[in-house]
Amino acid sequence: MPDPATAYPHFRLNFEQQQKRAKDLLKAARAGDRDALIRFRSEPKLAEAQYLIAQELRFESWAALKRHIASMAQEREAIEPARGRGPDHELRTLHVRCGSDLKRPLELAGFGGDFYEHSYPYAAGPAHAAGPGCLEERARFLLTRYGRDGGIGDYDQVLAGLRREEQLLLDSAAYDRVVIWSERDCHDQLVLARLLGHFATHPRPPLLELINVGEFPGAVRFIGLGQLPPEALRLLWKTRKPVGPAELGLGREVWGALVSPDPRALAGIMRSGTPALPLLAPALHRHLRELPSVANGLSLTQELALTLLAQEPHSLNRIFTRLTYSADPLPGQGDLQLRDRLLDMELAREPVYTRQPGLDRDGRQHAPWTDVLTITDLGRAILRGTADFQALEPPARWVGGVQIGTGHREWRWDERLRDALPN
Repeated sequence: MPDPATAYPHFRLNFEQQQKRAKDLLKAARAGDRDALIRFRSEPKLAEAQYLIAQELRFESWAALKRHIASMAQEREAIEPARGRGPDHELRTLHVRCGSDLKRPLELAGFGGDFYEHSYPYAAGPAHAAGPGCLEERARFLLTRYGRDGGIGDYDQVLAGLRREEQLLLDSAAYDRVVIWSERDCHDQLVLARLLGHFATHPRPPLLELINVGEFPGAVRFIGLGQLPPEALRLLWKTRKPVGPAELGLGREVWGALVSPDPRALAGIMRSGTPALPLLAPALHRHLRELPSVANGLSLTQELALTLLAQEPHSLNRIFTRLTYSADPLPGQGDLQLRDRLLDMELAREPVYTRQPGLDRDGRQHAPWTDVLTITDLGRAILRGTADFQALEPPARWVGGVQIGTGHREWRWDERLRDALPN
């Protein structure tokens, strides 16, 4: 086996352990434990205890939990004997993903196809349509934002990487099958729109398929495919669906609206519910909420972070954890993206929080992640809506094709109307 059975404990569930949890819950309720007792609708019985445990893990029933665990075990046992004849062996396949997180897990799961990463952050960087200077602008953005962290090279290397990425996308039409692996967050869904927009207007492979995951049962909040063990990818492989005219048309429409400096068309698509791709509408909604709010001039990320700070000071690392695993209605931002969105607030004319060096659990300093942020009175006023963050002239930023900042047309998001409004 490629990894021990105890790896991935939150998503590699153990049936005996879940049986024990159900029995322990029943025992606690019958002993009069208030927290356990209030979970039951009537007299505590084992069947309901099992149902409650199944629901907690995001199953519709105890039987569904049992079937899922059995299926996961079956796929895990099939990995080693299938080496050389993995799930994708019958066709020359290209696996497409908006990051590198699945490259190794797909190999461990026995897949033998090639891997293509298309990971440009269309949610946070300039998302113009292809044209003269487009890739050069993206390269400058990536270098400005992430070059200081090292590992991405100089301008020429970044630009060459983007050009190579675009050429690989064109070359994907030569494969027998292309499979896009996507999940529900903004980054994934906007990359999906770009890919579908491309395949709607360029040559595409004979078979184009999509694995689009909104949820996966487990003991913690499902954030993305990178959380899952290899056998889960084999299960998801069986859920793939062909991409047809409806999906291609919607992708092309969304991509055209995303690159526009006017966000109203994208808001209209979001309100339609995007039935051809149901995960897309919630992601577009979350993306559009990064526009400054009509209430206080904050993006949703900024508002969620200040709301946490209004309760107590937090390190940047703890803010990231809280947003990812509880506070954000649709998490998916990478740590560097969140860092930039929050620390850029310090460049406004007046501070909405102060930042002081802090230490991690081992007493070590790791700036800026261990730095402690404390909200100011102005930050509290902005949260109340008695002051406006955009009046402080924060630095320019991108929300897809919309540039926010001094000198650009000002757009606001009205959550009540679920629409973008010119200010």
